[in-house]
Amino acid sequence: MSIPSIITGLGLGSMYGLLALGFYITYAVSNTVNFAQGSAMMLGAVLTFSFAVTFGWPMFPAVIASLILCALWGVVVERIGVRPFVKRGTDAWLMATVAIGIILENVVLFTFGKDPRGMPPTVLTTESFYVAELKVQPLQVMIPVVGLSIAIALHLFSRRTKYGKALLAVVQNPDAARLMGINVTMAIVITYALSGMFAGIAGILIAPLFHISSTMGTLFGIKAFAVAILGGITNAWGVMVAGLVYGLVEALITEQLGSTYTQIVTFALIILALAIRPNGLFGRATVKKV
Repeated sequence: MSIPSIITGLGLGSMYGLLALGFYITYAVSNTVNFAQGSAMMLGAVLTFSFAVTFGWPMFPAVIASLILCALWGVVVERIGVRPFVKRGTDAWLMATVAIGIILENVVLFTFGKDPRGMPPTVLTTESFYVAELKVQPLQVMIPVVGLSIAIALHLFSRRTKYGKALLAVVQNPDAARLMGINVTMAIVITYALSGMFAGIAGILIAPLFHISSTMGTLFGIKAFAVAILGGITNAWGVMVAGLVYGLVEALITEQLGSTYTQIVTFALIILALAIRPNGLFGRATVKKV
C-alpha cells in the first residue's frame, strides 16, 4: 500500500470515525441513534460555504456559526424525531430520523441548489510540507488529529469522570439516574447536540476535499453507521479505530482494484467481520438483568 493511499485512508477513516462518534454518544446515553447524521455532516459543509463564500464572512466565525447550527439541528432531531416515539415505547424513531434527514437534504437542494460547489482554497490546502519526500497538505494531517483527539476526550470523559459515568448510567436505569440528580431529558438533548456538532466538524473538514452538495452526506452516513457497529457502538475509542481501519481498507481496495469494487468489497468485509464478531471488533456483549 502506497504512502499517499495511507494518508488518504487515514483522512477518510477519521471522517467516518467522527460521524460514528455521533452514533456512539447518543446510543451510549439514550439507546437511540441519529440516522440523520449524514445530513448533519452535509449541513456543516453547506453552512460553512454559505457563510464564508456567499456572505463573505471570515472563516473562523463561519465555522463557529455552522457548528452551533449543526448542534441545534441535532436538538431538533431529538425533539421531533426521537423523543415523542421513545415516550410511546416504539422504535419508530428509526424511520423518523431517516425521514428528517431526507427532508433536510431536499430543503438544502431547493435553497442551495443542485450543482455541486467547491470550497475556495485556504492555507490548509494550498500550503504543503514534505514527509519522507512526500508532499503533504496541513489539512491531511489535521483531519486525523482532530478525530483522534475527540475520540480520546470522549473516552476519558466517559470512563474517568464522575459526570461521564453518570451519563452512561442514564441508559441503564433512567429512574436511578433521576434520583442521583441527573436531568435525563437534558442529558439526552446534549448528546444529540454533540452528535450534530461532530457531524458538522466532519463536514467542514471534508468540504475542501470534496464537492459540496445536498446529497454529499448520504453515503458517508451509511458508512459511519457501519463503522459504529464494527467498532462496538458502546466504545468511543473502538469506534474511532474502526473508522481508521475502514478508511485504510477502502483506500487499499481502491488502489488495488479500482473504485468500481470499493463499496462491494468493503461492505462484504464488514458483513464478514460482524459474522465473526457480532458485537464489533471492540464491543462487548451486554448482560441484561431480568
